Amino acid sequence: MGEAEVSDRLRRRVRCDFPDAEVAKGAEGALRSLVKKLGPDGMVGVGDERLMAAVVLFARGDIGRLRSAVRLAQLDWRDLLVAAELADEDFEQRLDQELPGPT
Repeated sequence: MGEAEVSDRLRRRVRCDFPDAEVAKGAEGALRSLVKKLGPDGMVGVGDERLMAAVVLFARGDIGRLRSAVRLAQLDWRDLLVAAELADEDFEQRLDQELPGPT
């Protein structure tokens, strides 16, 4: 399985929320590792960007909250989507609001 990619618009949000370059790099690594660990069978029906964005939105720029979001996703990624307000049918519009710009 290839490594999950962080979209450009999500990368911009990570760098905005975590302005320290090393912290942002670590956050992106945690996002990729989470998606790789869950794998496609563990995330049926949810895209990589949606799950990664849920972690970032839940974190709100706090690295401790980011770690909590990763742990929550490992237990049940659906709970994370609810907590990050990305569980509803309008999640694409919410992503566009929270992550403006091209993907």
